[in-house]
Amino acid sequence: MSATRVLALIACAAPPVQRISDLIKLLRADGWTVCLTATPTAATWIDRESLARQTGYPVRVEWRMPGGPEPHPPATAVAVVPATFNVINKWASGVNDTLALGILNEALGGGLPVYAFPNVKAQLAAHPSYSHNLRLLANAGVKAVALPVKLDWRLVTSRLAAP
Repeated sequence: MSATRVLALIACAAPPVQRISDLIKLLRADGWTVCLTATPTAATWIDRESLARQTGYPVRVEWRMPGGPEPHPPATAVAVVPATFNVINKWASGVNDTLALGILNEALGGGLPVYAFPNVKAQLAAHPSYSHNLRLLANAGVKAVALPVKLDWRLVTSRLAAP
């Protein structure tokens, strides 16, 4: 591998986030430098200190102060895993009210590969705004793959391994 691959990993508050350390382990084994940002609710579901030790970078939740140092290196790809109904809809609408959404919104205009792995209940997935917003994000270049009920993180790592 000639260049460092840095993944800006955005974690949302869906049940798979409680096992995000398993995904990070696989990503690191695949050669990714992983920089984790969590939505405010997801941050309450995970062990931020342990994950910071695992990745070597702080788990971000809040915006940094203007002029403050950037705690994560520049990303070469962005993935939101698991992506929730709320985040998909807010992201597609351009809402920028959390650091996680700010990173996702900037990624759309940044020319980086962007991936979304939704984990959404069937009742919410049936909502008309959801499919519309997934199409809108796909048209903006986001590659979306739903996480199966029987979670296998290799689905994520295999998609991120493809050029």
